[in-house]
Amino acid sequence: MAVPLTVYPCDAPRGGVILAPGAGAGQGSAFMVRLGRSLAQRGFAAATFDFPYMIAGRHVPDRTPVLEESWREAIAEGRRDWGPLPLFIGGKSMGGRIASNVAAGKNVGTLAGVVFFGYPLHPPGKPDQRRDAHLPSIEEPMLFVQGSRDTFGTAAEIREMLPRLQRATLHEVVGGDHSLKVLARDRAGTADPLEEAIAAAAAWMDAHAH
Repeated sequence: MAVPLTVYPCDAPRGGVILAPGAGAGQGSAFMVRLGRSLAQRGFAAATFDFPYMIAGRHVPDRTPVLEESWREAIAEGRRDWGPLPLFIGGKSMGGRIASNVAAGKNVGTLAGVVFFGYPLHPPGKPDQRRDAHLPSIEEPMLFVQGSRDTFGTAAEIREMLPRLQRATLHEVVGGDHSLKVLARDRAGTADPLEEAIAAAAAWMDAHAH
């Protein structure tokens, strides 16, 4: 059974991107809605989805195989909707991490790239419990959009990891937390750090949409 996608369409898209939410909030969260809308406005057909436990109203995430199967179903649905468009996958926190598992498995066909909005490199306060062993196996380009004060892994920690990865790029959100929020006192002028991060992600996807 296909995973229901919430689609943010755009005219003449240059690619498609499927995004999954973090563990604590579904695709209807303000963060996910903004991602979908902003990327669609920037020329990419975007779609989001919820994992089965979210749809069922449960708070405890499904086991990893269930999460991965949901991702494979979402990818298949996206290909049916968008045909030959270059396809990117990713998401916020756990959603992006499970996307990386699927990409590392190399059984979902050609992907244009994987984009992470706050990759959960490790649990807060437990930097030795890393979730990166599979990342070097990913052949597709990867973009890490990471806050400099993310308790799940700072931008500095991601930067240290990059040399071990095949094709990875970092966009640092200076002062950003795990949700890429920046304290007002740390903002440079009136710039919106999240909007700048989304713009950077769209530019990166443009560079790899082929």
